[in-house]
Amino acid sequence: MTKTQQVRLARRPLGLPDAQTWDLTTEELPALEDGQLLVQVHFISLDPAMRGWLNDVRSYLPPVGVGEVMRSLDIATVIESRHPDFAVGDAVSGVFGVTEYAISDGRGVQQVDLDVAPGPTWLGALGMPGMTAYFGLLEVGKLKAGETVVVSAAAGAVGSVVGQIAKAKGATVIGIAGGAQKCRMLTEELGFDAAIDYRGEDVLRRLRELAPKGIDIYFDNVGGDILDAALANLRRGARIVLCGAVAAYNDEQLRPGPSRYMSLLVFRASMTGFVVFDYADRYGEAIDDISTWLADGTLKSREHIVEGGVAGFGETLNLLFSGGNTGKLVLAL
Repeated sequence: MTKTQQVRLARRPLGLPDAQTWDLTTEELPALEDGQLLVQVHFISLDPAMRGWLNDVRSYLPPVGVGEVMRSLDIATVIESRHPDFAVGDAVSGVFGVTEYAISDGRGVQQVDLDVAPGPTWLGALGMPGMTAYFGLLEVGKLKAGETVVVSAAAGAVGSVVGQIAKAKGATVIGIAGGAQKCRMLTEELGFDAAIDYRGEDVLRRLRELAPKGIDIYFDNVGGDILDAALANLRRGARIVLCGAVAAYNDEQLRPGPSRYMSLLVFRASMTGFVVFDYADRYGEAIDDISTWLADGTLKSREHIVEGGVAGFGETLNLLFSGGNTGKLVLAL
């Protein structure tokens, strides 16, 4: 029998999750049955969407149940297999949860090639953030060469890839991030044309200075005042891609909606939400393109790796909401 430490949802949080949100348990896993595999988890993906999964509301996925293992996408190694499609030693990705070991029936489990990229990159640029950036920008945003793209949370897992793909496709890219250090990283390391520090600059004024003809695509990861600033500076035919609203994820009451939404009418613009799972049958296409860009240096993958056990999950997750991470946040076990 295999023993595993796991993080379970103890109670639904109001506001920012805290130590009372989680239970750390030790479980003994049963013996494998035919069609199952046992994996050892090495890397756990931490994503802003996790906060939404804790709320008992209707969404694109059912909420994590109280008492259940916290949902997460992981990179793991198969250490025992009674499944015909997986062998001992295979590196795989799957929704195994915040746990050291897990049993799976193979549904949703994918083999990953660690010769192409290390495990954390398969949770970042080659994982859900990369897929979200790729399809959000190119399919929902319908990017054209020569356009001006603005992306919020630009130093995060999704935003940093959005900006680099936009540059690869011939766009002018403006990133919005928190702090001078992150803004320098965007322009000096990732090739953004400009960056706005929302903590120290007037976002609305800077957008008008940097994009005097208006914005063609605004890729929104935060919502709130920054979304309003983008709405105030649209170009005719602009597209707003609604990916997330991290600024409001821990609010205890709903915020008012965008106050400048009539800009959509004035500029004949659109604002479209999407969920990356809608493109699951095309992930291979995105992985091929992003792998090529990683290999030739067009795109750089940034991972913020925190070492530790599953007991550190809750504290590490909250880095996403304090702005404490740069790039893809990963817990390494």
